[in-house]
Amino acid sequence: MKKKLFLPFMLVLVLIISACSNGTTTSTEENAPTDEGNSDTITYESENGPVEVPADPQRVILLSGFTGNVLSLGVNVVGVDVWSKNSATFEQELKDVEEVSDESLEKILELEPDLIIGLSNINNIDKLNEIAPTVTFTWGQVDYLTQHIEIGKLLNKEAEAVAWVEDFQQRAEAAGEEIRAKIGEDATVTVIESYDKQLYVFGDNWARGTEILYQAMKLKMPEKVQEMALESGYYALSTEVLPEYAGDYIILSKYADADTAFQETETYKNIPAVKNNRVFELNGNGASFSDPITLESQLEFFIENFLGN
Repeated sequence: MKKKLFLPFMLVLVLIISACSNGTTTSTEENAPTDEGNSDTITYESENGPVEVPADPQRVILLSGFTGNVLSLGVNVVGVDVWSKNSATFEQELKDVEEVSDESLEKILELEPDLIIGLSNINNIDKLNEIAPTVTFTWGQVDYLTQHIEIGKLLNKEAEAVAWVEDFQQRAEAAGEEIRAKIGEDATVTVIESYDKQLYVFGDNWARGTEILYQAMKLKMPEKVQEMALESGYYALSTEVLPEYAGDYIILSKYADADTAFQETETYKNIPAVKNNRVFELNGNGASFSDPITLESQLEFFIENFLGN
């Protein structure tokens, strides 16, 4: 009798142990550490929320500038906007790079990008996102140096971006001190551009070297320019009123195919800065960017023209 009871008891015991064992295994699996992140990607906190992007992007497409920012950080570019492609500053770096736009979706697809960067006003963002992670920035939402740091974060190269910003700030400010010591603290500078039969003057954050001259170097702009262009960034004007906006020094951004007839007028020729040979002509092609490559070129241009170094 005891033997008959013993066998069922052992059977029940085995079943209980087996059940406990299975329960423990299940619990261990549920609480085991999981791989919450992919080492091949990072999460960038964009204007529109978090975006998973490559940790080491290899094929970047730029639809709205930022080309010099990406190139300066050593990241490969496979497609750029027309303005970047035509920039004299990037001529060598982009000689084998395709020109694309937010409408050339088939070409972008063929280029197999792993990251797309543009301004917030580009078209087809949803379709671009289907091709590759697409990150956009709003123009002017942050200053030009913070913008470079943001792109550094996006490309997983924040340390490199910060290092360049700090170094550039120091060099530009030092150059500004030298220039002000030479031309006078009250001397004014106007940035003018001739483009497509129209003249423009610029505030302190609209490329063409304005960030360097007014923000970093702390040079002064004429009161009329402050009044009309500082808030909006730029202001269109006629040759007839140009003398009212002309500073003691003029930076003239000129496109190769621009109408320069205004330079032959007596109104222009009689501007004091013109008569005193204080007009420095900057290549307009490529001047409309505020990236490290462009800024380095512009800083060198200003040092050479203002200081003769």
